[in-house]
Amino acid sequence: MSGRVLWPSQVRSQRFRLVGFGRRGVDPDEVAAFLDRVAGDLAWAYGEVASLREQNARIKDALRSWQSRQAATARDLAGYR
Repeated sequence: MSGRVLWPSQVRSQRFRLVGFGRRGVDPDEVAAFLDRVAGDLAWAYGEVASLREQNARIKDALRSWQSRQAATARDLAGYR
């Protein structure tokens, strides 16, 4: 992996040179269909990553809140001894 983010729009805008004259080399329709498929998969994957990051942030916030409440409860209980 190159470490650089590849965005769906970059995949969709990628163009390939034809080899020789006319349509020799690659089939432009096949390449376009493949690029659309890759771009769709990337869009889905990046959406999943964003969703999981949001979920992770919510879980971390909930954990911090719980830890604060637990620490306060422990301090209160220690004061009663």
